[in-house]
Amino acid sequence: MPKPIHILLQTTIPTVDDDWTIDRFSLLAEHLASLKDESGARIYEVTTRNRETNAQGDDAVLSTLDTSHFHQLWLFAVEASDGLTEADCRGITRFYQRGGGMLTTRDHQDLGASLCTLGGIGRAHFFHSDNLDPDQSRNVRDDRDTTSIDWPNYHSGSNGDYQKITPVRPIHELLRNEANASGTIEHFPAHPHEGAVGLPEGEDSARVIATGLSKTTGREFNLIVALDEKVHPERGRSGRAIAESSFHHFVDYNWDTSKGCPSFLLEPPGDEIKRDPQRLNDIKTYVRNVARWLTPAS
Repeated sequence: MPKPIHILLQTTIPTVDDDWTIDRFSLLAEHLASLKDESGARIYEVTTRNRETNAQGDDAVLSTLDTSHFHQLWLFAVEASDGLTEADCRGITRFYQRGGGMLTTRDHQDLGASLCTLGGIGRAHFFHSDNLDPDQSRNVRDDRDTTSIDWPNYHSGSNGDYQKITPVRPIHELLRNEANASGTIEHFPAHPHEGAVGLPEGEDSARVIATGLSKTTGREFNLIVALDEKVHPERGRSGRAIAESSFHHFVDYNWDTSKGCPSFLLEPPGDEIKRDPQRLNDIKTYVRNVARWLTPAS
């Protein structure tokens, strides 16, 4: 029987009651843990955790991730300040360089800005105050309803609704869904103010694989950037990595609004997912595709 793939789902904040802690990603964790191979054996062992620091102030797991048993890191950068330390970034980078797979995601403005300190995939995340989008025309407000949130804040729809996504050709394997007539994933959970991702300078293995459309301005924006593995002459084969514009693609509230949200989220939710839950299979198929694609070759 093959050994299971070990996936770490981790936030960049400590355990607190009224925030986007890892408990609010329970549906994602349950879905990953439910996936089985042809023999009925579980494919993935899923560990969920929030940030826990050691005596040096570094995350006890992330700072030494390269020496752990994990094969994948799904990192939800939900912090408004602090976040990853230099030691955390070094541990994650070594993990990636030795072949570990990574999904990294954040949200609007500077939420999760510690991601941009990561090498490689970190530079695919554009923020308000650091690592700005090189296209200066994009450094303007998109969502104009929530005035306390500045750019980047692309309005793909209300929480609880769907957004139509556009796979970029050639269609990446991450976006395949044979259950749809198109053969591709068509919908993601929507969010009123998504962040910005794009091609990191100098990363020739990176490409934008899906875009969304603002319901406020009609402007197209990037949803997903994928970095394929690379072979280093000394370190060997690196992992694969993904940058996503918003962790709201994965959070419980955006799969099922009855799960609730932190008190600081004030926008009224939509009800498309509640009325038509079948289309939620797209994001679940995408999650399955991500887990398979990020699994190291050896």
